[in-house]
Amino acid sequence: MAADSLVTCDLCDAHKNDTSGALRVLPPVFRDFGGVGAFAGPVSTVRCFEDNSLVKAALDEPGAGRVLVVAGGASLRRALVGGNLASAAARNGWAGVVVDGCVRDVAELAGCTVGIRALAPVPLATDKRGEGQRDVPVQVQGVWIRPGERLVADADGIVVLPAT
Repeated sequence: MAADSLVTCDLCDAHKNDTSGALRVLPPVFRDFGGVGAFAGPVSTVRCFEDNSLVKAALDEPGAGRVLVVAGGASLRRALVGGNLASAAARNGWAGVVVDGCVRDVAELAGCTVGIRALAPVPLATDKRGEGQRDVPVQVQGVWIRPGERLVADADGIVVLPAT
């Protein structure tokens, strides 16, 4: 699914009469930090809190055009993604990373060829405790997101659709 062939507004318009809840819109609380403004792909998830061990493990693997959704508990105290992990994501073929939490190394993130959305920047790195869960359903800002679903992000927002 190429980001340039999907537009969040068009997706919302196409689903405006759908009452099934299949299309979900994330609240407009995410800021754009990556070098790619629009991105889309199948979802992979990490649930963690102030520990990015599993985020690093995921982004070190081949992304194959996927989007990593990091359910970080909306913590504003520690950054779950920084320049090194963003570079790994770009190098390994991830389309994007959506972090319900913070990022750091903002200038480096902007230079990476990967989409990155997060709540805010903070300079403090995480602890490494190896805690969290991979590829499980997660709740991000009140919206449920499941592995394998499709995420589309552009200048107008972020939407999630069922797997096709």
